[in-house]
Amino acid sequence: MAPKWRELADRLAERIRAGEWAAGQRLPHIRELVEAGEGSKSTVHAAYKALEAEGLVTSSRGHGTVVREHVPLKRLGIARYDKAKWRDGDEVAFVADRVASGRSYRRGDQTQTVERVPAPPLVADALGVAEGADVYARARLVKENGRPTHTLTSYYRPEHVQGTRLVDPSPGPAGRGGGFRVLYDAGYEIDRMREELRSRAATPEETAYLQLAAGEWVVELHRTAYTADGTVVEFAVGVHAATRFAWTYDFQVPDSAKPGADR
Repeated sequence: MAPKWRELADRLAERIRAGEWAAGQRLPHIRELVEAGEGSKSTVHAAYKALEAEGLVTSSRGHGTVVREHVPLKRLGIARYDKAKWRDGDEVAFVADRVASGRSYRRGDQTQTVERVPAPPLVADALGVAEGADVYARARLVKENGRPTHTLTSYYRPEHVQGTRLVDPSPGPAGRGGGFRVLYDAGYEIDRMREELRSRAATPEETAYLQLAAGEWVVELHRTAYTADGTVVEFAVGVHAATRFAWTYDFQVPDSAKPGADR
């Protein structure tokens, strides 16, 4: 049998999903639910903490427990990297997500720091350099309406980006078309991408700079970009607030048994 706080949390979650409490609306105070016979103070408190961990509510001093605004940002898969967006236009990846979601954006929603750092093991392996070798790290923080949505740190071999806008820490994308356009202009056209996703609990540091609720998880992204000859020209690590994104992939289903199909 589930503990009482879990049963209460499930009942409250059902009422939230049914629209009984709208986004931004405050749930009853703990004492009100206690007086209504929903359980002890500790039971109600534990139920509210569970709802917060599940991303349904937020809690803060002075505002109580409030139903979370839950319209996730569409995070495109293959379509966000369409060359026509960044090579021929000016629609960088995070902007493509906003456009697909019908959301507004400002170029200044992305800020970054750029520094030359020793390559940690994961980065060294991805870029094919020795551990500790110098690489450029371009760390971006992306916000929507002032609230952080994710971070993305791209790593590059110096010989690929030295003297380009990718090592310029000015706010916003790295010029028209963003980083992929910069690489294209430098002679490194992106031909193939690989993305790996994993979910995990946020670290205390991530909870702070992404402004996450207690117990909220993140989705960690590893992205590797290749040229047609197999050269890795970018390895990126992203950390996304899990409840703020819906991941969308639309692709042709492969058939490796078909004669002439790529394997």
